[in-house]
Amino acid sequence: MTELPPRRLLLVHAHPDDESINNGATMAKYVAEGAHVTLVTCTLGERGEVIPPELGQLEGAALGAYRKGELDAALGELGVTDARLLGGYQDSGMMGLPDNDDPDSFWQADLGRAADALADVILEVRPQVLVTYDDNGGYGHPDHIQAHRVAMRAVELAAGRGHRVAKVYWNRLPRSVVEDAFARLAEELPGLPFGKSADIADLPGVVEDERITTVVDGTAYAAAKAAAMRAHATQITVAGDYFALSNDLAQPLFSTEYYELVQGSAEPGESDLFAGVEVAS
Repeated sequence: MTELPPRRLLLVHAHPDDESINNGATMAKYVAEGAHVTLVTCTLGERGEVIPPELGQLEGAALGAYRKGELDAALGELGVTDARLLGGYQDSGMMGLPDNDDPDSFWQADLGRAADALADVILEVRPQVLVTYDDNGGYGHPDHIQAHRVAMRAVELAAGRGHRVAKVYWNRLPRSVVEDAFARLAEELPGLPFGKSADIADLPGVVEDERITTVVDGTAYAAAKAAAMRAHATQITVAGDYFALSNDLAQPLFSTEYYELVQGSAEPGESDLFAGVEVAS
């Protein structure tokens, strides 16, 4: 096996586009600094709503294949070369829909089997840091919730099999930052190609400021993050410092990204996911 760089980061996401929205700047920053960044995506987003009318015929497996191509293009913008699919799971659709009952959906996945597969990746890559969602998946999507469950269980399994992930983070947004960004959005919305503004409640992972343990300044990688998001053209429309999903509701595009440490030790005012971590192989 090729020797990996001393610092290794693993991110676990539900669908193509989640990685760019949540962690695009973080991923680009650490790649540029020489860290090994691994992305595990749990489904191909086969039930996503398609924005461009000319691609509206895409659905099911055809949409999944197309979104895989978008993911590859997005990761090219970020410089990420190690991307994995967890294995054969289908998009579960939004919570409460009949799609949730599809036996091939990620929501119906056997937790032990899925976590064991992810633990295999952890044991191969040996990351010191893992990033995923909170126990509500950020906003209640079944695939995000399941990604959280699988990631947290895989960390436990990997520890029992010889590799302890030193730090586990959940994606977050501090309320004060979000409120300020929406105030700016209200002023700029008339000049943007979106129907109206989203609500703060629509954003995943918004918490009170004191919950934030780690702030990663990715402003130097804002262009890379925006380009990665544009690569997910079936799902995202980007305009300046804002973007919208298929609901055409504008929301801020954050190049500084925020995290809550849930396993490990955080240093005061932490600005590096690897702060305090022993990085020897």
